[in-house]
Amino acid sequence: MRPWREGDEESLAQQASNRRIWNNVRDFFPYPYTIRDASSWVRSNKSYSQPNNFAIDVDGRAVGNIGFTVKDDIYRYNAEIGYWLGEDYWGRGITSEILPVMVGYIFKNFQVNRLFACVLEGNTASMRVLEKAGFRAEAIHRKAAVKNNQYLDEYIYAILREEFIVQTNNRSEIQGITTPD
Repeated sequence: MRPWREGDEESLAQQASNRRIWNNVRDFFPYPYTIRDASSWVRSNKSYSQPNNFAIDVDGRAVGNIGFTVKDDIYRYNAEIGYWLGEDYWGRGITSEILPVMVGYIFKNFQVNRLFACVLEGNTASMRVLEKAGFRAEAIHRKAAVKNNQYLDEYIYAILREEFIVQTNNRSEIQGITTPD
Protein backbone atom coordinates (compact mmCIF):
# COMPACT_ATOMS: atom_id res chain seq x y z
CA MET A 1 0.00 0.00 0.00
CA ARG A 2 1.19 3.44 -0.85
CA PRO A 3 -0.19 6.89 -1.68
CA TRP A 4 -1.34 7.51 -5.24
CA ARG A 5 1.25 9.18 -7.48
CA GLU A 6 1.72 10.47 -10.98
CA GLY A 7 2.39 7.58 -13.31
CA ASP A 8 -0.35 5.38 -11.82
CA GLU A 9 -2.97 6.50 -14.34
CA GLU A 10 -2.44 3.87 -17.04
CA SER A 11 -2.38 0.90 -14.67
CA LEU A 12 -5.34 2.30 -12.73
CA ALA A 13 -7.47 2.73 -15.86
CA GLN A 14 -6.50 -0.73 -17.11
CA GLN A 15 -7.39 -2.48 -13.84
CA ALA A 16 -10.47 -0.42 -12.92
CA SER A 17 -12.26 -0.61 -16.27
CA ASN A 18 -13.82 -3.96 -15.53
CA ARG A 19 -17.53 -4.69 -15.36
CA ARG A 20 -17.03 -7.39 -12.70
CA ILE A 21 -15.43 -4.81 -10.41
CA TRP A 22 -18.06 -2.18 -11.21
CA ASN A 23 -20.83 -4.66 -10.33
CA ASN A 24 -19.61 -4.67 -6.70
CA VAL A 25 -18.93 -0.97 -6.11
CA ARG A 26 -21.03 2.17 -5.91
CA ASP A 27 -22.22 3.83 -9.07
CA PHE A 28 -19.95 6.88 -8.65
CA PHE A 29 -17.11 4.55 -9.66
CA PRO A 30 -17.04 5.08 -13.44
CA TYR A 31 -17.51 2.34 -16.00
CA PRO A 32 -15.84 2.21 -18.36
CA TYR A 33 -12.96 3.69 -16.38
CA THR A 34 -10.91 5.96 -18.63
CA ILE A 35 -7.46 7.52 -18.44
CA ARG A 36 -9.24 10.82 -17.76
CA ASP A 37 -11.01 9.22 -14.74
CA ALA A 38 -7.68 7.81 -13.54
CA SER A 39 -5.92 11.18 -13.92
CA SER A 40 -8.64 12.90 -11.93
CA TRP A 41 -8.46 10.26 -9.16
CA VAL A 42 -4.67 10.40 -8.87
CA ARG A 43 -4.64 14.20 -8.89
CA SER A 44 -7.30 14.38 -6.16
CA ASN A 45 -5.51 11.87 -3.90
CA LYS A 46 -1.78 12.49 -4.22
CA SER A 47 -1.34 15.61 -2.11
CA TYR A 48 -2.58 14.59 1.34
CA SER A 49 -0.12 14.39 4.23
CA GLN A 50 -2.45 11.84 5.87
CA PRO A 51 -4.10 10.09 2.92
CA ASN A 52 -7.42 8.30 3.17
CA ASN A 53 -7.02 6.43 -0.15
CA PHE A 54 -4.07 4.21 -0.99
CA ALA A 55 -2.99 2.47 -4.14
CA ILE A 56 -2.67 -1.28 -3.80
CA ASP A 57 0.75 -1.81 -5.34
CA VAL A 58 1.95 -5.08 -6.84
CA ASP A 59 5.41 -5.02 -8.41
CA GLY A 60 5.34 -1.23 -8.73
CA ARG A 61 1.92 -1.11 -10.42
CA ALA A 62 -1.24 0.35 -8.92
CA VAL A 63 -3.76 -2.51 -9.21
CA GLY A 64 -6.47 -1.43 -6.79
CA ASN A 65 -7.51 0.98 -4.06
CA ILE A 66 -8.30 0.83 -0.38
CA GLY A 67 -9.72 3.87 1.36
CA PHE A 68 -12.04 5.23 4.00
CA THR A 69 -14.35 8.13 4.74
CA VAL A 70 -14.87 9.47 8.25
CA LYS A 71 -18.55 10.26 8.79
CA ASP A 72 -20.00 13.35 10.48
CA ASP A 73 -22.55 14.58 13.00
CA ILE A 74 -23.61 11.80 15.41
CA TYR A 75 -21.58 9.33 13.32
CA ARG A 76 -18.34 11.34 13.58
CA TYR A 77 -16.43 8.48 15.24
CA ASN A 78 -17.39 6.07 12.46
CA ALA A 79 -15.58 5.56 9.18
CA GLU A 80 -16.61 3.57 6.14
CA ILE A 81 -13.91 1.50 4.48
CA GLY A 82 -13.96 0.30 0.89
CA TYR A 83 -11.62 -1.42 -1.50
CA TRP A 84 -11.35 -2.97 -4.92
CA LEU A 85 -8.64 -5.00 -6.64
CA GLY A 86 -7.98 -5.68 -10.32
CA GLU A 87 -9.42 -9.01 -11.42
CA ASP A 88 -6.00 -10.32 -12.48
CA TYR A 89 -5.04 -10.22 -8.80
CA TRP A 90 -8.10 -11.88 -7.28
CA GLY A 91 -7.58 -15.03 -5.22
CA ARG A 92 -4.02 -14.23 -4.14
CA GLY A 93 -4.80 -13.08 -0.60
CA ILE A 94 -3.74 -9.49 -1.36
CA THR A 95 -6.83 -7.82 0.09
CA SER A 96 -6.80 -10.13 3.11
CA GLU A 97 -3.23 -9.00 3.80
CA ILE A 98 -3.85 -5.29 3.25
CA LEU A 99 -7.16 -4.83 5.08
CA PRO A 100 -5.77 -5.35 8.64
CA VAL A 101 -2.91 -2.97 7.81
CA MET A 102 -5.40 -0.30 6.74
CA VAL A 103 -7.56 -0.88 9.83
CA GLY A 104 -4.47 -0.36 12.00
CA TYR A 105 -3.58 2.82 10.12
CA ILE A 106 -7.08 4.23 10.62
CA PHE A 107 -7.30 3.40 14.32
CA LYS A 108 -3.80 4.77 14.96
CA ASN A 109 -4.15 8.04 13.07
CA PHE A 110 -7.81 9.04 13.25
CA GLN A 111 -10.41 9.46 15.98
CA VAL A 112 -12.47 6.52 14.83
CA ASN A 113 -14.18 4.09 17.18
CA ARG A 114 -16.10 2.00 14.63
CA LEU A 115 -15.05 1.04 11.14
CA PHE A 116 -17.67 -0.43 8.82
CA ALA A 117 -18.01 -1.75 5.29
CA CYS A 118 -21.03 -2.16 3.03
CA VAL A 119 -21.04 -5.20 0.76
CA LEU A 120 -23.54 -5.86 -2.00
CA GLU A 121 -25.40 -9.15 -2.16
CA GLY A 122 -23.42 -11.80 -4.01
CA ASN A 123 -19.96 -10.44 -3.18
CA THR A 124 -19.05 -13.35 -0.91
CA ALA A 125 -15.30 -12.93 -1.50
CA SER A 126 -15.40 -9.48 0.09
CA MET A 127 -17.49 -10.79 2.98
CA ARG A 128 -14.82 -13.47 3.64
CA VAL A 129 -12.03 -10.86 3.52
CA LEU A 130 -13.83 -8.74 6.13
CA GLU A 131 -14.51 -11.72 8.39
CA LYS A 132 -10.85 -12.81 8.23
CA ALA A 133 -9.89 -9.28 9.33
CA GLY A 134 -12.15 -9.53 12.40
CA PHE A 135 -15.15 -7.60 11.10
CA ARG A 136 -18.54 -8.86 12.28
CA ALA A 137 -21.70 -9.06 10.23
CA GLU A 138 -24.03 -6.53 11.84
CA ALA A 139 -27.00 -6.17 9.54
CA ILE A 140 -28.58 -6.91 6.23
CA HIS A 141 -30.37 -3.97 4.71
CA ARG A 142 -32.90 -5.81 2.61
CA LYS A 143 -33.11 -4.65 -1.02
CA ALA A 144 -31.57 -1.33 0.02
CA ALA A 145 -29.23 -0.93 -2.95
CA VAL A 146 -29.88 -0.68 -6.67
CA LYS A 147 -27.22 -1.96 -9.06
CA ASN A 148 -27.77 -2.86 -12.70
CA ASN A 149 -31.45 -1.99 -12.23
CA GLN A 150 -31.86 -4.71 -9.58
CA TYR A 151 -32.63 -4.30 -5.91
CA LEU A 152 -29.88 -5.93 -3.85
CA ASP A 153 -29.40 -6.62 -0.17
CA GLU A 154 -26.60 -4.63 1.45
CA TYR A 155 -24.55 -6.41 4.12
CA ILE A 156 -23.00 -4.28 6.87
CA TYR A 157 -19.79 -5.45 8.53
CA ALA A 158 -18.01 -3.59 11.35
CA ILE A 159 -15.12 -3.71 13.77
CA LEU A 160 -14.66 -1.59 16.88
CA ARG A 161 -11.35 -0.10 17.97
CA GLU A 162 -11.37 -2.22 21.17
CA GLU A 163 -11.98 -5.41 19.17
CA PHE A 164 -9.08 -4.63 16.87
CA ILE A 165 -6.75 -3.95 19.82
CA VAL A 166 -7.70 -7.24 21.49
CA GLN A 167 -7.39 -9.08 18.18
CA THR A 168 -3.90 -7.76 17.51
CA ASN A 169 -2.75 -8.15 21.13
CA ASN A 170 -1.67 -4.50 21.17
CA ARG A 171 0.90 -5.04 18.41
CA SER A 172 1.27 -2.53 15.60
CA GLU A 173 -0.65 -3.36 12.43
CA ILE A 174 0.55 -0.48 10.30
CA GLN A 175 3.63 -1.99 8.70
CA GLY A 176 3.36 -2.08 4.93
CA ILE A 177 2.09 1.48 4.49
CA THR A 178 4.42 4.10 3.13
CA THR A 179 3.21 7.63 3.70
CA PRO A 180 4.67 10.87 2.40
CA ASP A 181 7.17 12.60 4.70
